Amino acid sequence: MPEFSVIIPLYNKERDIQKTVNSLLAQTLIDFEAIIVDDGSTDGSADVVQSITDPRIKLFKKKNEGVGPTRNYGVEKATAKHIVFLDADDYWYPFHLENITNILEKFPEAHWFAAAYNKKHNKNLTTPMITPILKKGNDWIGLVDDYFKNSLADALAWTSAVGMKKSFFETLHGFDTAITHGAGEDTDLWLRAALVAPLAFSTKISATHNLDGSNRISHTNTLKRRYIDLDKYEKQAQSNPYLKKYLDINRYSLAIQYKLAGDAATFKKYVTGIDKENLNAKQRNLLKQPKHILKALVKSKVLFEKFGFRLTAYK
Repeated sequence: MPEFSVIIPLYNKERDIQKTVNSLLAQTLIDFEAIIVDDGSTDGSADVVQSITDPRIKLFKKKNEGVGPTRNYGVEKATAKHIVFLDADDYWYPFHLENITNILEKFPEAHWFAAAYNKKHNKNLTTPMITPILKKGNDWIGLVDDYFKNSLADALAWTSAVGMKKSFFETLHGFDTAITHGAGEDTDLWLRAALVAPLAFSTKISATHNLDGSNRISHTNTLKRRYIDLDKYEKQAQSNPYLKKYLDINRYSLAIQYKLAGDAATFKKYVTGIDKENLNAKQRNLLKQPKHILKALVKSKVLFEKFGFRLTAYK
């Protein structure tokens, strides 16, 4: 039995999957299996995987159902005690699994665990995640005292840098398949995990979130996506102010997306649930802007990132 099962959902990532798998095969820790699940790709993604000759790589194919059901299917096929996730356009540094192993050696009973990560916005701009926990230094490993407090800009748990004991994943019933097209499947699972168990975390950056990949699910039309239901956590937020703030910042993000999509009713629904004191001045101001101003600001943000400057409303 391998130490890790690496779950890779694959859908029309012919241009990216080779680099992703290469980063996996370059790991200093070699005791893993790769469960790659082709979710009904219509390009040559599966052919790329089949051309790679390594016995640790296992390719499964199924009809297209979306990323949540595909990851759940991959976990069902996993044989290791520990599962880790890697999306088909992201990549790890060679020491990522070693980094995860260091976490587990220090906290063997941890139900879930994660490493710090970079965000690749484009070829000119890669930035570290934004979280106060990085102030602890580059080699801190510990249990996070409050997941939500440390996830108000970039979430501590990001899919390609997080893992769980398979038994814990099953206890949580995996990814919610009612959420579609990358509209919060991962956020919802991390939220449920954080409410029942502390996250064991390493501040050593060992993975890259590739925001510049091809065929990104986040580019799906907003009105065709079924988003995470944040309201179901509102009762617990009454006794956890950082959870409430975390929910409100996510509501803010969804409200902006719906205003950009021209859905005024859904925009209003999300805004109604927000305690404005939980937003910063930039976020409160952006909620007031008309659609055409927001679109212009999005274009400006993309332009600044091309020149190597990250603009964000989250700090």
